[in-house]
Amino acid sequence: MEALFWGCLTGGVLFAIVSVLLGDVLSGALDGALDFLSLDVLNPMVIAAAVTVFGGSGIMLTTYTEFSLLFVIMLSLLISAAVSVVVYFGYVRPMENSENSTGFSVQELAGRIGEVMIPLPAIGYGEVMVRVGASNTLHIASSFDQRPVPAGVRVVVIDVVDGVLRVSELEEVKGEV
Repeated sequence: MEALFWGCLTGGVLFAIVSVLLGDVLSGALDGALDFLSLDVLNPMVIAAAVTVFGGSGIMLTTYTEFSLLFVIMLSLLISAAVSVVVYFGYVRPMENSENSTGFSVQELAGRIGEVMIPLPAIGYGEVMVRVGASNTLHIASSFDQRPVPAGVRVVVIDVVDGVLRVSELEEVKGEV
């Protein structure tokens, strides 16, 4: 039985090393091959943690205690299940929830404030920079009011038509002193 524990420990450690070194390569090679394992709990990291902890706890319990083999197996299974739950809820699930997308739809820009980078003629196109998330994006724009807008002026996006921002000069209210 000790050989099984050593095999689990060694296999888990090798899996961790291989997944760190070749994780992206294997993911691309197995693209979709393991989709039938779509349960979140069957995440490879959780399974590897369970197998590794089962082997390691089995070795330690066999070496340092006088427990019976059946009790060592049951206790190792309980310990590995507990560690798997901790790994899943403490690492895997929060990482899945923390994935952020930098993608956005141009339609979402209506109502945003931007700055004219290339002047907008009364009729025609220029360029406006709008802050989206943590970055700035440049977009083709036209004057909503059909009045020229010089570079450096702050504008508000009124509408988006066919991917072109329709903007109007932002009138900032000056407070009285």
